[in-house]
Amino acid sequence: MEKRDIVIVGAGPNGLVAAAYLAKAGFSTLVLERREVVGGIAVTEEFAEGFRCSAVVHTAGPFRASIARDLGLPKYGLAFIEPEVRIFAPGPDGAALLLYDDPSRTARELEKVSPHDARGFLAFHETLGRIGRVLEPLLSMTPPSIDKPTLSELWKLLGVGRRFRGLSRRDAYRLLRWGPMAVADLVAEFFESELLRATIAARGILGSFAGPWSAGTSAGLLMQAAFDSHAAGPASLVRGGMGALTKALAASAQASGARIRTGAPVSRIATKNGAVTGLVLAGGEEIPARAVVSNADPKRTLLGLVDPIDLDPDFIRKIVNYRSIGAIAKVNLALSELPEFASLEKARSNGSAPLAGRIHIGPDIDYLERAYDAAKYGDFSPRPYCDVTIPTVADPSLAPAGGHVMSVIAQFAPYGLKKGEWRSHREALGDAVVETIAAHAPNLKGSILHRQVLTPLDLEEVYGLTGGHILHGEPSLDQLFTMRPVLNWARYRTPIRGLYLCGSGTHPGGGVTGAPGANASREIVKDLRS
Repeated sequence: MEKRDIVIVGAGPNGLVAAAYLAKAGFSTLVLERREVVGGIAVTEEFAEGFRCSAVVHTAGPFRASIARDLGLPKYGLAFIEPEVRIFAPGPDGAALLLYDDPSRTARELEKVSPHDARGFLAFHETLGRIGRVLEPLLSMTPPSIDKPTLSELWKLLGVGRRFRGLSRRDAYRLLRWGPMAVADLVAEFFESELLRATIAARGILGSFAGPWSAGTSAGLLMQAAFDSHAAGPASLVRGGMGALTKALAASAQASGARIRTGAPVSRIATKNGAVTGLVLAGGEEIPARAVVSNADPKRTLLGLVDPIDLDPDFIRKIVNYRSIGAIAKVNLALSELPEFASLEKARSNGSAPLAGRIHIGPDIDYLERAYDAAKYGDFSPRPYCDVTIPTVADPSLAPAGGHVMSVIAQFAPYGLKKGEWRSHREALGDAVVETIAAHAPNLKGSILHRQVLTPLDLEEVYGLTGGHILHGEPSLDQLFTMRPVLNWARYRTPIRGLYLCGSGTHPGGGVTGAPGANASREIVKDLRS
């Protein structure tokens, strides 16, 4: 059998990005995907007749513009939708919060309710912008070696240091102080409105097994600021759903010479004398390769596909202790009509514009913390924090005429339940999510034609996410940069020669950004050409 230069495990966003770059660099590249469709958690699937939506994640992270340009994704049909209103947040007693793409417009709206919050929003937005520009170079940087950093690595870090020194003393102090803080404390420094505090703070906990009062949750928000420094966070939708992004990536990779095989689950990574020799598929087929790149999460790769005899016991212990227990559920609703949020009655002149971006359900910090408390003790929250999109507002092609799709990421739903198992709690979880949203949109329940509920167990079994964690591991301070996934192994390489990681469990982490795949491909090219 012909030996490939590189075989990639998993056709998720980062695996496809890596494949496209590696194929462009001239290496024979094969991508193996166990499902019958490419995309991983960034897929568009029909969950009811005529109704399609982004099955798991529903917004780009945001996807790096430089990668889209390098790979020519627009010519393969990629088109982003940038809504006028980034976030609509319904609150108690008919209150409503609209965070616009234009921060000045947001401030003018906040001025009507709280001059303090109007000033605070602009100050926070501008501060995040300055800090984000300092951190942005880290996104495309390979974390340096802890023991023997190269001159090039030191030079790049020096560049970040120069940017840091360019900050005002106040901003420099903020950056150093905010990282270890609870995000609830951070937002309290700028805002007095509970609804605004909760809406901004949620950015620090989305996808994490942590509440707003958990130490270090501000670090996640700061890392996101390097991708998108807008105070409201990203709200980029993909026309055609997230699957349109990964289809464009697949087309780009194939145009450069990469081959993609679906329905090809990998059973193990073959090694000899501490180096990879190829892969073995579930049916027994052997595929030899110079290098293997895994887009699967670190635990699935290093504890599930590799023979433990090839790894040092101390390294295995570190991977076992790598925290990747998810707390996310996904609910997709096929609707006969657009939900009518009571708190938007006074904003009818906006039409459906407030519903074109993200919808935040979580009126105050204590609400978010209580939702987290349930998960801490092994139960799903009866009143979850929900990050919602209705993609059909801006992209009607996803549903039949007059119909709509509602996509809901719900926290908190722990992977491990204290009582019972997920198959018997699936519908109760779906009921809790619908009841929570219907409290703000009374016509929702009567408009539901079909409901799909994906529990953390489904995310593991269907989409291959160990522990159901959509970020491939907690984005906490001890699992970021030089410690993602573990200390001394944050450079996309593993202790097995020729085996690399390129997924969200590597720097700079989760979200559909493409950055881990691009960074990993650079290091692989460097090794194979040396």
